[in-house]
Amino acid sequence: MSGELTDKVAIVTGGASGIGKGCVERFVDAGAKVVIADVNAEAGEKVAATLGAHAAFKETDVADAGSVTDAVAFAVERFGGLHCMFNNAGISGNRNDHLLDEDFSDFQRVMAINVLGVAYGTQAAARHMKEHGGGSIINTTSIGGMQASRGPWTYAMSKTSVNMLSQSAAIDLGEFGIRVNCIAPANIESPILGNMIGSGLSEEAKSKMMDEVRAFLISRQPIQRQGTTDDIAEAAIFFASDRSTYMTGQIMCVDGGMLTGNPQPAGGFQEIVARYRQQ
Repeated sequence: MSGELTDKVAIVTGGASGIGKGCVERFVDAGAKVVIADVNAEAGEKVAATLGAHAAFKETDVADAGSVTDAVAFAVERFGGLHCMFNNAGISGNRNDHLLDEDFSDFQRVMAINVLGVAYGTQAAARHMKEHGGGSIINTTSIGGMQASRGPWTYAMSKTSVNMLSQSAAIDLGEFGIRVNCIAPANIESPILGNMIGSGLSEEAKSKMMDEVRAFLISRQPIQRQGTTDDIAEAAIFFASDRSTYMTGQIMCVDGGMLTGNPQPAGGFQEIVARYRQQ
């Protein structure tokens, strides 16, 4: 919807690449002024330069509370306010399928970025929004934090924590007109999955592997196509806009129905049932 975010100011953490970059671009298209908050200064400056006066880059380490607070202050100074905080930055961490093989060597780093980064962003934005009529806070979680499975252990724990943090914050901040909601992506065309499962591979090998992984994932979701950053951006624009003013504490799955269930035949189960029905 063109112009839906006109007069709104947003911060998107992790906005220099992947889902964050796609959302920054769509936010600007919808009329918002956007601060791209990211540790990657080169990529962030490049994105901001392509988007003109309605975008600005602020180097931000979400694992540092002061850095996040500075990003909020920058948005207010540069664009005159803050109406939406999209805590999107996150990392995958290591992947070990078996708990007995996991050494949790990256636990502190993953939790610092994926959980504390969201907590810092929620708090810093809410402190401003409380005094300025409220606003919308959007946190990126994952269906990996909503459905038990083997590994990646630390990543799943971090995203489960984001869900509880967000819903608790929604309860705490509602009286100030601040909404807190989550988007849970799955099988989106972004670098994070490849980084998680393809570490140590050549780029060519990683690319071939990811083609197979994507095809496998698509086969296990009701909507059988690859998800895109635009799919996430549509959800983010909805939560950032006035269309969602009566929604808080919600987790919106943008996953092609993956969490709902696998559409593939049940294989052995169906074969057993069919055999007995034929008797």
